[in-house]
Amino acid sequence: MNKLATFAGGCFWCMVKPFDEYKGVESVISGYTGGHTENPTYEEVCTDLTGHIEAIQITFDDEIITYKELLDIYWSVIDPTQEGGQFADLGHHYETVIFYHDEKQKEEAEESKEKLDKSGLYDRPIVTKIRKAETFYIAEDYHQYYYKKNPDHYNRYYKGSGRAKYINKIWAKKNLTPMQYEVTQNSATEPPFNNEYYNNFEKGIYVDIVSGEVLFTSKDKFESGCGWPSFSKPIEKGVLGFKMDYSHNMERVEVTGEESKSHLGHVFDDGPKELGGLRFCINSASLRFIPKEKMVEEGYEKYLKYL
Repeated sequence: MNKLATFAGGCFWCMVKPFDEYKGVESVISGYTGGHTENPTYEEVCTDLTGHIEAIQITFDDEIITYKELLDIYWSVIDPTQEGGQFADLGHHYETVIFYHDEKQKEEAEESKEKLDKSGLYDRPIVTKIRKAETFYIAEDYHQYYYKKNPDHYNRYYKGSGRAKYINKIWAKKNLTPMQYEVTQNSATEPPFNNEYYNNFEKGIYVDIVSGEVLFTSKDKFESGCGWPSFSKPIEKGVLGFKMDYSHNMERVEVTGEESKSHLGHVFDDGPKELGGLRFCINSASLRFIPKEKMVEEGYEKYLKYL
């Protein structure tokens, strides 16, 4: 049976894609709600004088995906502790709100908010409001499914607003071991010779523990004697980010995941000359190894050509 769910989580461009990917979600429409004017335009809402908030309205089949599951998705793509906006987008019209359509949705929303508030995941209290659904005004056509119509601009905006980095960090806090979290999010270094992959030379690929992006292959891994996994090069150009690191009274080049922005390790110019002369010294805790025989099963079959 089809039902409605209405959520506000900052810029509605960034709120459509996370729900659109799930089975049971029939449509995700961008619009405005909660204000005091009829048929508001985008320009009017942006003035913060209409009382309206950018929101999405989801039509979903509750026999395939439940409202509780939609709530879980919603919490995972916003910062529920931020007042007055979301990430770089500030103003009333960017606030986070759950608009419930019946008493059951209200009850489930309140329960999920209370559970999350007690989870210890956040350092600040949750400020997301829970309000009764009001008239939902559909936004202009060019706003609908913006991530499909303008993918390049959408991706730049999603990252540039700070949303991508924040969501990755929260995901990491929920799903990574303490060592994985400290390495990837706080630039810690794991002990040499006491980590998962320093002496692993099985055929396969190494992916970013946070984003799942493929970073290195076993073909480019070599024994350096340093006690950490060492690679002569990344699997492809563009998967790594680089920046100077002056910590610990040293001058080094830090290596990060281009997609996740997580700390991976450092790159040095003392690698084997016959392999190009570079040594990508990477923490095992920032990686996940996928053996060759499991690559197809995990959806990485197109990378078999690199082994």
